[in-house]
Amino acid sequence: MENIDQIIAEVVVPYGLNILGAVVILIIGWLIASWASKRVRKACEKSERIDKTLTPILSQTVKVLILIATVIAVLNRFGVETTSLVALLGVAGLAVGLALQGTLSNFSAGVMLMLFRPFNVGDAVNISGVMGVVDEIGLFSTQMHTFDNIFMIIPNSNIWGANISNFSTNPTRRIDLVFGISYTDDINKAMKIIREAMDADERVLKEPAPMVAVGELGDSSVDIFVRPWAKASDLWPTRFALIKDIKERFDKDGISIPFPQRDVHLFQEEKGKKK
Repeated sequence: MENIDQIIAEVVVPYGLNILGAVVILIIGWLIASWASKRVRKACEKSERIDKTLTPILSQTVKVLILIATVIAVLNRFGVETTSLVALLGVAGLAVGLALQGTLSNFSAGVMLMLFRPFNVGDAVNISGVMGVVDEIGLFSTQMHTFDNIFMIIPNSNIWGANISNFSTNPTRRIDLVFGISYTDDINKAMKIIREAMDADERVLKEPAPMVAVGELGDSSVDIFVRPWAKASDLWPTRFALIKDIKERFDKDGISIPFPQRDVHLFQEEKGKKK
């Protein structure tokens, strides 16, 4: 009887308390992990900068990390040396990271793209000289199509480290035009015609005010720089319409757009000149 009491006192009670403590730690850890995961999900859903695709990943990552810490605490409760376990996990993580270096680079770049949002789906962009419209932003790659409708898949690591121009971010855009007129034409008359054409187009914004100025004296023409502003959605239709309208007005009022020309001087050799 004494042996049984001794076994209970020395073995069952301590291990029973450890098991009970482990169960309590697991329950508390699970509750904290679930609570933290829900809090992260709600915070991500309220934020306008975090993509919906990234929300479940972040919430699950927080939950898994807390559960791992909980398991380590439970093992430590039973006297398991967790230092070597953590070191082993670190080495394994390093090996996996080296093996999947390219994939992890694309993943981390995708997370950054979704957090900082340099562009959204539907935006017209220029990424290192490649121009097109964004169709989908994934965790590993971004899908887009060029303006001539060529489908493209770009790894996110190539995008995050590149220069990105977003044509859709600002509501207004400037149109840059150059009209060359003959040196014999009336410059003020030509500039007046250009202003009248812009005033007649309702898509040309009054503010910022459009600019019309003599920009250069070229080899065969006087170049007039024209800088009107329009809504980003009206940029190309307004540009094409202005070029056509101004050309027609120039033709009607006798303003010519000269062809490139050169003066050629011929010299005749004297007759009878010795060779």
